[in-house]
Amino acid sequence: MIKKIQNITFPVSDLKKAIHFYENVLGLKKTGEWSAYAIFDVGGVEFALEPKGKIDVFLLVDSVDEAYKTLKKKGVKFVTEPKDQYWGGRTATFTDSDGNEFILVSFKK
Repeated sequence: MIKKIQNITFPVSDLKKAIHFYENVLGLKKTGEWSAYAIFDVGGVEFALEPKGKIDVFLLVDSVDEAYKTLKKKGVKFVTEPKDQYWGGRTATFTDSDGNEFILVSFKK
């Protein structure tokens, strides 16, 4: 069901300073940058930075709706129901037994 970690987003206090560190000090390849978000490729996983955000882990699935139904039947607690996002993905957020949040994500083919 879960294919891979698609994206991990970390909060940063200064986006430009963080971009410089990850790109120029660590040598990660930046694949996208916007005024409030930057993405790097780390072995096929998107590593993202967002000012004043929180840690987000996106888990890639074929269909968020199907994964949502299957996991809900197994007792997984969801924070959000499946919904389309402005950036093209469809997501649903759930928590594990310790309250850690994960986001299921799928993209239209």
